[in-house]
Amino acid sequence: MDRRLTPANGRVAALDLAGQVRAERYVPGEEVRVVRPVLDLLAAPGGARERQLLMGEAVDRFETREGWAFVRAARDGYCGYVEAAALGEARAATHIVATPATHLYAEDDIKSPDRAHLSFGSRVTVLHELKTTFETPEGFIPKKHLREIDRPFTDPVTVAQMFFGTPYLWGGNSRLGIDCSGLVQAALLACGMPCPGDSDLQESLGRDVADEAPQRGDLWFWKGHVALLVDAETIIHANGHAMAVTYEDARKAALRIEAQGGGPVTHRRRL
Repeated sequence: MDRRLTPANGRVAALDLAGQVRAERYVPGEEVRVVRPVLDLLAAPGGARERQLLMGEAVDRFETREGWAFVRAARDGYCGYVEAAALGEARAATHIVATPATHLYAEDDIKSPDRAHLSFGSRVTVLHELKTTFETPEGFIPKKHLREIDRPFTDPVTVAQMFFGTPYLWGGNSRLGIDCSGLVQAALLACGMPCPGDSDLQESLGRDVADEAPQRGDLWFWKGHVALLVDAETIIHANGHAMAVTYEDARKAALRIEAQGGGPVTHRRRL
C-alpha cells in the first residue's frame, strides 16, 4: 500500500483497514477542520513537508500524540502529521476564496486589522451577507473574493493562471508557495474534478493522448514533474528552474528539462 494514501502508522489505522494492515487500534477517525491559513502536512512528526492544507479544509483525525495529529485529508486522501493545535471542530463550508488571495478582517471595514491572509481555495462559512463583505466566524472577507462552494470553476487553465508568479515551494499548496502538482491539484479541485496530491499519482488522470495533437488543458508529465498546457505551444507550471509559476514554450521546456537531467516527457494526458 502507498504510505501517502494509507491511514495507518502502526499504532492506529482506519477502521476499514482492519485485517489489511497491522495496528494496535483500529479507529473510525474524527472529522475536524484546519483552523490556520496554511498548514504543513508532514511525513512524520516534525519531519519533512509533503503537502499543505488550507484554512477550512476537512481532515479525518485518527490519533493525537505529543502535540501531533495523524490525519487523512478529505480532498485527496493524503495522510500525514500536522500540529494538533491547528485543528478545530468540523464545520460545513459555504464558500471558497476564489481570488489568488484575500484578507480576513477584524471588522466590516477594510481599514480594520487583518487577522489572516487566506489563499485561493481556502474554505469558509458565511454567516451574514453585508454590503461589501461576508461575515464569517473568524472575521470579515470582501464579497468579491469569495465564491459559493457549489459553483465550481469550469476551466482548470484559467485557475492555474491565477497563480502566475507565485513562488515555487516544494510541497506547497498555497499562493504563498506552490509546486507543480500543487498547482495542478488547485486548478482541478476548483473545477470540481478529483485530483491526487503528487505528480506520480496524477499520471493516471484522464486518458493518454501521446499520439494526438496537444490542446489546452492537457497535462504533460516528466519524472517528478507536471505541467498544464495553456494552448498547443505553451505550458504553465510551478518549476524550480524559475522558482515560480511561469509560462514556457512547451517544446523548449521539454528540451530544457531533458538537457538538465529530468528526462523526456513520460505521459501526455487529457482530462
